[in-house]
Amino acid sequence: MGSAVERTDDMVREYLTFRGFTSTLKLLDAEIKADKEKGFRVDKIIDQLHQFIQAYDLSALKEYWGYLDRRLFCRLEDVYRPTVNKLRTSLFRYYLVHTVQSNRIEKTQEFFHKQGLELQGHAEWRDWFILPFIQSPEQNPVFSPYFTRQWADTFLVSLHNFLSVLFQCIFDAEVQRTISLQEENEQLRQMLFALQVEPRMKKDEEIVHHKLPPYVQNMDRLGDTEDLVSSQHNVSVTTQSRNFLSTLLPQGKRASGKIAQGPDLQNREPFMKGESTDTEPQPEGAADTPDVPSSQVQAVAEGAGLVEQPFIKLSQEEYGEHHSSIMHCRVDCSGRRVASLDVDGVIKVWSFNPMMQTKATIMSKSPLLSLEWATKPDRLLLLGSGVGTVRLYDTEAKKNLYELAVEEGYPRILSLACSPSGTSFVCSAAAHAARSGSLLEGANRPVAPVLGKLLLWDTKTVKQQLQFSLEPGPVAINCTAFNHNGNLLVTGAADGVIRLFDMQHYESAMSWKAHDGEVYSVEFSYDENTVFSIGEDGKFIQWNIHRSGVKQSEYSLPQDATGPFVLSGYSGYRQVQVPRGRLFAFDSEGQHVLTCSSTGGLIYRLNEGESGLESILSLGGHKAPVVTVDWCSAVDCGTCLTASMDGKIKLSTLLAQKS
Repeated sequence: MGSAVERTDDMVREYLTFRGFTSTLKLLDAEIKADKEKGFRVDKIIDQLHQFIQAYDLSALKEYWGYLDRRLFCRLEDVYRPTVNKLRTSLFRYYLVHTVQSNRIEKTQEFFHKQGLELQGHAEWRDWFILPFIQSPEQNPVFSPYFTRQWADTFLVSLHNFLSVLFQCIFDAEVQRTISLQEENEQLRQMLFALQVEPRMKKDEEIVHHKLPPYVQNMDRLGDTEDLVSSQHNVSVTTQSRNFLSTLLPQGKRASGKIAQGPDLQNREPFMKGESTDTEPQPEGAADTPDVPSSQVQAVAEGAGLVEQPFIKLSQEEYGEHHSSIMHCRVDCSGRRVASLDVDGVIKVWSFNPMMQTKATIMSKSPLLSLEWATKPDRLLLLGSGVGTVRLYDTEAKKNLYELAVEEGYPRILSLACSPSGTSFVCSAAAHAARSGSLLEGANRPVAPVLGKLLLWDTKTVKQQLQFSLEPGPVAINCTAFNHNGNLLVTGAADGVIRLFDMQHYESAMSWKAHDGEVYSVEFSYDENTVFSIGEDGKFIQWNIHRSGVKQSEYSLPQDATGPFVLSGYSGYRQVQVPRGRLFAFDSEGQHVLTCSSTGGLIYRLNEGESGLESILSLGGHKAPVVTVDWCSAVDCGTCLTASMDGKIKLSTLLAQKS
């Protein structure tokens, strides 16, 4: 908790410095220096108590402990009150022992003079009133235990542990309270929205069902000209009210209520079912209704029971620190940091919450081909190069912890995956003929798959544990992924074969021919009973891992989702990039998948049976093909990362619509 407070203070300082608020910055530093809670840093609180004891400042010691009692200890349940009292008693005894050991008898006497009335009724202090009158209290059997170094260390450690646990409990309680408030606010927001939409929908239905021609409505008053004009005016108002939903549609869509075809169907533009195709007249002189964001249109349509939209795109931000095509873009397991690698070998480590900020920049002399976040601790980053080395980089200390070398014959590190336990990682090393980051159009594919090895390394000893057996022969492994507990490892190779390894016995459990051509990307499903893969043949396939080689479902994706990715420019410029990073990512419940596309990420719903993939949301925002994606989910808000060939990374924040 102390580190979180310290990071927040640093961000506030950085903001004030950026804005030039130097006076406010000085006041902040002064307030922090005088902060009695010391930013919830336990070591600083104990140092403050120790300073009061060293200075023989009994009044300040009592006042500071009283502040901690009023501010923190009072939050505890009554069952913990005896523990607090014992710590207070030990603190005062620690003070008395210090006064005796430093031959400040007058301070010892001062303590009992000031505290005598308060301590007289406490049995634990009965024997201590003779302390000022004993010549050698450290030799007295009553006091001798308190004059040992062991007792002093035990007391300080106990106090430190007590405060640490207390702060952690307070922090956890606040976090849980915040989460509960967020969930409650979301429920109230949905209820409010439903209450706002429902009356309008009912009014709309009533007017549609009961609309009659003007001459029928006024048949009993045909001779009354004034009433007829008034009735016609009411009909116009009625027509305007009936078009409540249609006015929310973009301007170009209002003229017709026909179901959208082609690209519009891909983007899931919501239209009312059964809406009349005739354009309704607008009142004379009425201004055009401004366009409303698509998220509101989706929400209104869902409220009317027309289209179910599982996500609303709340915002989209851009990270533009790269100047060449992105190869990898991954969020760490805590969801706080992102690491992105471009084809120039530049790695950016950056955060996006609460604001985008670059934390570290890594410039590599040798080409980099792969990266992966370590799991424990999550600040470490594994980097694979094109010269046969793997580096472990500390993103907070901004330095390499170690660099290990793989066999010379297999210099290209194509894939890295760290086990969930953090004790080991797998490394795919391939020979020089491995697929490159860019291909020339019309280049001939090699007849035989590229040779490669799959190795297991220990992260603590930095030594190779073993080399996996790749049947029917050595082949380059393009992609790797662990299941949630690290007992299974799935790989996709250049020969189109998916291999499933038992990590408890370090042996192949099964393998099967999955794609015509290379396997580009592979991941476990949410329930881990199947694996999904994307291959060079443009197919997105779900495989049953309990029955080797059995397809559970198969979908065909466009080339801009599977690669190779093509970026065209002026004067016949043409850049082709073979996939290296993650080509698809699942949401937190495994019901939706994010894929690449030519203009941004595309989210599909995974439907069982033969209904196939259903496109539900296009994130957009890119001017170049997206080559890798990632999806970080937390509570109801999810963050989608889409990285493209022009070096731009879009961060889209989604709100999940709970059904």
